[in-house]
Amino acid sequence: MRGLTPAMPTWFAYTLIVLLTITSIMLTMLILLHRGKGGGMSSMFGGGVSSSLAGSSVAEKNLDRYTVLVGIVWFACIIGLGLWLKLAVPA
Repeated sequence: MRGLTPAMPTWFAYTLIVLLTITSIMLTMLILLHRGKGGGMSSMFGGGVSSSLAGSSVAEKNLDRYTVLVGIVWFACIIGLGLWLKLAVPA
């Protein structure tokens, strides 16, 4: 039955590779912006302006959301490339 499935388009793989590269760079930058134990690069951009004992600022919460979103897209690209390779390469 393997011969009946149409070949996977190569533009799909190239699109996933470009998206994976972009999300990898974005994920690296977003992780570097997070506040560490002693403050981090996020304090340079206004993330450390409000220092409350109750929790993190709105900027930190938004940074967390963006990081999770980019991480999900990155993970989806990895899964998509794996599925493409499994279907594109004959067994």
